[in-house]
Amino acid sequence: MLGVALVFVMLFRRLGLGATLGYIVAGALIGPSALGLFRDPESVQRVSEIGIALLLFIVGLELQPSRLWRLRKDIFGLGLLQVTLCGLAISALLYIALGISLEAAIAIGLPLGLSSTAQVLPMLQAENELNTPQGERAFSILLFQDLSIVPLITIIAALARTPPDPTVPTGWTLALYTVLAVLGLVAFGRFILVPVLRLIGRLGERELFTVVGLFTVIGSAAVMHEFGLSTALGAFVAGVVLAESPYRHELDSDLEPFRSILLGLFFLSVGMLLNLQLIADRPLFVMGIAAGVIATKIVIITLIDRAFGDRWPVSIRLGLLLSQAGEFGFVLFAQATAAQLITPEAASLFGAVVTLSMATTPFLMRFIDWLEKREVRRDDLDGPEMSPETSAIVVGYGRFGQTVAQMMMAKGIGVTLIDKKPKQIEVSGEFGTKVYYGDGLRIDLLRAAGAETARVIAFCNDNEGGELNSEALGQVLKAFPQAAVMVRAFDRRHLIELDALDLAFAEREMFEGAVAMGREALKASGIERAEIERVEREYRSRDCERLERQTETGDLKAGWDRAFTPERALPDEEEAGSTA
Repeated sequence: MLGVALVFVMLFRRLGLGATLGYIVAGALIGPSALGLFRDPESVQRVSEIGIALLLFIVGLELQPSRLWRLRKDIFGLGLLQVTLCGLAISALLYIALGISLEAAIAIGLPLGLSSTAQVLPMLQAENELNTPQGERAFSILLFQDLSIVPLITIIAALARTPPDPTVPTGWTLALYTVLAVLGLVAFGRFILVPVLRLIGRLGERELFTVVGLFTVIGSAAVMHEFGLSTALGAFVAGVVLAESPYRHELDSDLEPFRSILLGLFFLSVGMLLNLQLIADRPLFVMGIAAGVIATKIVIITLIDRAFGDRWPVSIRLGLLLSQAGEFGFVLFAQATAAQLITPEAASLFGAVVTLSMATTPFLMRFIDWLEKREVRRDDLDGPEMSPETSAIVVGYGRFGQTVAQMMMAKGIGVTLIDKKPKQIEVSGEFGTKVYYGDGLRIDLLRAAGAETARVIAFCNDNEGGELNSEALGQVLKAFPQAAVMVRAFDRRHLIELDALDLAFAEREMFEGAVAMGREALKASGIERAEIERVEREYRSRDCERLERQTETGDLKAGWDRAFTPERALPDEEEAGSTA
C-alpha cells in the first residue's frame, strides 16, 4: 500500500492534482475491482479511520475554547442550515429523478449532504487558510456535520423497515451519551492529562509526548465508539481541552507523521471500496448523480454563506470547497442497509458516487485558483504579484508595521508592504505609500511577493483571530528558510506559543512602550536616572526569567516570585550590597 501510494501521490502532485486523488486512484488499482491485491478493504478502513481522529485532534489543538465560542454562530447557524438544506434538497432530487421511496431517498440524500472532513481540512492546513474567515466557516460547517451524525443515525433508525433492536440505544440515549462523553473527556483532560504533560515536560522525555498523544486520540476515539458516537468528535474535544497547554506544539509535531500516513491509508481504502464494475455498468447514472450532488451543494452553500454576509466570490469558493460527499456516507449507507431502507447494491452504487465526488475536489480547487486569478481588483488594490522585487516584506501596515517599514526605508532598503484591510490601503495611498492587498500568511501570495529571495519577512499584523499561530508561521519558515522571519506577538501567551519556532525575532507589541512609560513614571516620581536604569535592567532580567520558567512548565504562575509587588520591591543598591 505504501509503495503504490508513493508512486501515485508523487505523480499526481507533479500533475498538480493533489495527494488525495493520488491515494484514491492507487487504492482503486490495488483493490478488489482491479488487481485484487486486497480483498477486504473494510479492514484497512477501520484502522485508517484513526487518521481522521488524529486530524481532528490536531485541529482541536489550535482552537482555544474562547475561539470556539466565537465561532458558535457559524457552527450552529451556518452548519445547521447546510446540513438540513443540502440533505433535504438532495433527498428531493433523488425522490423525483429516480422514483424511489421517500424513506430511501432520505436515507441516501442526508448522508450525501455531508462533506469530507478528511479531505477539506488538510487542504486548508496546507494553504494556511484554516485560520482565515473562509477557513473558519468551512471548519464550522464540518464540525457541525460531525455533531449531526447522532441525529442522522436516529432518523435512519426511525425510518427502518425492521423491528427496532432493543440493544441499540435510542436517539435521546445517544444524545445523553454524547453530553456525558464530552464532559468526561473535558474532565479527564483538565485534571489528568494536563498535569501529566507538565510532569513529562519537567522530565524531558520527548518520546513520552508521542505516547500521551496517541493514547489521548485512540482512547477518546474508543470511548466515543463504545457509545456509538463519532470517534472524530471525541478526538476533537480532547484536542480543544489541550489547546491552552504549552506542550500542544510537541503533541502536534509528534503526531503529524501518524496523521499523514493513516489519513493516506484511509483514502487508499476509499479507492479500494470503489466498485469499478458498477461504474462501468452504469457510468451515466453514477456520474449524473455525482454531478447533481455537487451542483446542488455548490448552489445551496453559496447562497447560505452569502446570506451570512460574505461576498459572492468568497461564498462561491466555500460552495466549491464543500461540494463533495464525505466519508460518513459509507457509515450511514451501512446503517440504511441494515435498516432495509436500501439494498446492498444501492449502498455500493452510492458509495461510488461519494468516491467520485471526492475525486472531483482537486479539480474544483484548481477552478478556485483560476477564479482567484481572474478576480477583478480595483486599481488601488493591486496584489503583491504587482510589486517590484525587494529584499524585505512587511505584512500588516498599521501603526506597528509603519514603524518597522520606515526604519528600513531610512537605509534605502526596498520593502514590499502587504495588508488585507482595504481602508488601511486607501489611507496609506493618500500619503503616497503603495500597499498591496492580500493575506500575507498565504504561501502562494508570499511567493508572488518575492519571499523566496527576501532576507526579511516581518509579520506586523495584530493577530486578529489568532492567525499568527505556530502552525501558520511554521509553514512560512518551512517554505522560505533563507528569510529572517519576525513576528509581532500579542502577549505573554502568544510569545510562549511561538517559543518552539526558529524565529529571528518575536516581541510583545506593547512591551517596549510600556517600559518607556515606566521609565518616565519613575522620573516623574523623583527617581534618579542611574536608579531608573537599574530598575529597568532588573525588570527586563526578571521578566525574561519568568518567560523561561513559564515556557518550560506551561504554567503562567511560574516565576511569579520574581515579579515586583508591593511586598517585593527592589532594594536600594546600598541595602542590597549590605545584605549580600
